[in-house]
Amino acid sequence: MDIKAKIDEVVKKVQGDPSIATNFEKEPVKTVEGIIGVDLPDDVINSVVDGVKAKLTADTAGGIVDKIKGLF
Repeated sequence: MDIKAKIDEVVKKVQGDPSIATNFEKEPVKTVEGIIGVDLPDDVINSVVDGVKAKLTADTAGGIVDKIKGLF
């Protein structure tokens, strides 16, 4: 299984659907397993959840930086 591809898939769905984003905030493991459609071992699913959180944070930070650059 390509973990990076799964992280990208989950991030795309979380960013594209506010209800999925809300579910991810409340129950990230359950939401990821629902998106992927596979019950993964805890260590793998936790890696995917951590990767999704990191990517969402990085994307948000990048957007903020772009907005700040636009001010100057």
